[in-house]
Amino acid sequence: MTPLAHIAALPVRAYRLLFSPWVGFNCRYQPTCSAYALEALEKHGAIRGSWLALRRIGRCHPLGGDGYDPVPDPRKK
Repeated sequence: MTPLAHIAALPVRAYRLLFSPWVGFNCRYQPTCSAYALEALEKHGAIRGSWLALRRIGRCHPLGGDGYDPVPDPRKK
């Protein structure tokens, strides 16, 4: 993980530590949104990983989908 991705992962880790136990485990996707965000930051870096995580959180609403939604593989350069 890049240093910038480590910094971007801090709010996700804080959410998992502080708020996730209070909110409960009722995510409609597998893996959970916070696990998806950490994996996206690890695979894609800070900019694209953050974008993928925000898109995933944006899909998490009553009219959105559910089920297995893995992090896409990095693009070929």
